[in-house]
Order: sequence, then structure tokens, then C-alpha cells
Amino acid sequence: MHFDFIDLRLFVILANTKNLTRAAERSNLSLSAASARMKNLEDNVGSKLIYRHNLGVTLTPQGETFLHHARQILQQCETLNGDMQEYSLGMKGHVRVFANPNASAAFLPDVLQRFLQKNPRVSIDLQERVSQDIVDAVTNGVTDIGIVSGGLHTGDLEVLPYWPDHVVVVTPLHHPLAARQVIAFEDALNYDFVALPGTRQIDAFLRQDPGCSRRIRIRVQAGSYETICNMIASGIGIGVMPESAAQRHARNLSLKVIRLNNDWAACDLRICARSFELLPKVARDLVDLMAADVRCASAPIPQLAS
Repeated sequence: MHFDFIDLRLFVILANTKNLTRAAERSNLSLSAASARMKNLEDNVGSKLIYRHNLGVTLTPQGETFLHHARQILQQCETLNGDMQEYSLGMKGHVRVFANPNASAAFLPDVLQRFLQKNPRVSIDLQERVSQDIVDAVTNGVTDIGIVSGGLHTGDLEVLPYWPDHVVVVTPLHHPLAARQVIAFEDALNYDFVALPGTRQIDAFLRQDPGCSRRIRIRVQAGSYETICNMIASGIGIGVMPESAAQRHARNLSLKVIRLNNDWAACDLRICARSFELLPKVARDLVDLMAADVRCASAPIPQLAS
């Protein structure tokens, strides 16, 4: 089968707009030309891709599958174009990394600084995403490497262990929970939370406990752990976050960090890729450097002979 990129873009736009007239306009095509291209595309594929009706169009099951692959192909083309532009500017390589906010703030600055120092003609595109979005991006080829929290289903992706971490509760110093060193998360549900938008995902863990029917009561949502910690220190509420993020901000704020004893509270970071072996060499070198950091940190300290 032969596919025209104009047809692929037209089909993706049509899937988004559900209207052939609007899709034709956005593709700078006449309605008749767009209609003819869609018919030729279906003939080429050998399957009906869209249902036409008075209100517009909807995708057939075959169309849904075709849409998935069309988006991947177009994304890969955009990535290829971007990479080639980097080379034209004198760069020798480009690595795309998606990481959750904790990984990008706590663990990546140092390793990326050392990597770029060793590779002065390599550029890195680092983007923060929530872990589930990172898994999707790696799966679909949008990014080379992903760094996600443990416990998340990663499908067929290859995974390497990265830095260990743990979910904690953060409170003001004079909060009723601040006298405790370790608690169950259920003990914190009596209080208002300041949280990232994705914190409600913890409700999924609570639903696994038949003895707990309560949910997180979020008073304020904020966009970063730094903002959350400032709000907690001012007494607006308590928070839940990875321990590495909490300890980093607790150095400068009046906060108490309390470990959780729930099984799901272990949130060790993991590096994922579709295939580490098939990554571009510069991306493999970055993964090797991150893995070496973890091995060095976990190695036993040599004892001096007495």
C-alpha cells in the first residue's frame, strides 16, 4: 500500500473535526478534492474507514486503527524533521526525554549537566508529564526515554530501575499529624489537601482497600510541588508527594515530612523505552549514565582494613 502524507493529515483532521467540509478547509483542499482523496484512501486500504451521515462522519473500527497509525507516522515525520534541523545547525544528536515532575526536578539536573558536558554537540528536549502520559508517549514513539513512577503498568515497554522514592505526607510543623513519624494514608483523610491535579489518582489505591470508603478532600490545586509546599507551610492544608520533593522543600520551609506505611507508597522511579537496544546511540549513552549513577549509589561502602 502507498500512503500520501496529505491523505494522512487529512484523515487525522477529519477524525478530529468529524466534518469533511471543515477538514477540507483546514487542509487547504476543495470539498470535492477532499472527498475524492478519502475515497481513494479507502480503496487503497481496502476497508471502509468512515461512516458518512447527516451530522458528519464517524470512524469505523478499521478507521480507529488507521488513525492510531497515521498519528504515529505524522509524529515520527515531525520528529525526523526536527532532528535533521538540529544536525543542520551543527548538532550531532538529539534526545527526547519525558519525565514526571519529581524526576525532572530532583534527579535529572545533575545527570543531564554531566551528560551535556561530555556531549557538547548533543541537545536534549526534556518535557514534564504525568507518568501515564509518559508511558503513552514512549509507546507511541513521541519520546525516546521516559521516567515514570513505579507501580504503573507500562505494557510492552522495556523498563530499568532508577532512583528509589517513597510517597509521604507533608504538614505544617504545628499540625496535629506532625507529632507522628509514620502514618497510614487513611489517617490523613480527616484534613484538607493542597495537591497537584493528578493527586486524585491516589483514590484508585484507596478503592482497593475494602475498609476505606473515604476520598481525598482537596482544598486547593497547584501546579508544582514548590507552590504546594509554600501553601502547606502557610497552613492552608496538608499534601502528599514523593519524599525526595518533600525533603528538598522542607530545607527552606517549616514543614514536617511523614512517611506512609501503605504498600502502594513505594514510588521508585523507572526508566522506560520501547527498546533500549534500538535507541539512538546518544540516547543509549544517557540511559547508561543514569543507570551507572544508581549502581554507584547502591554499591556498598568499602571498609578500611584495621
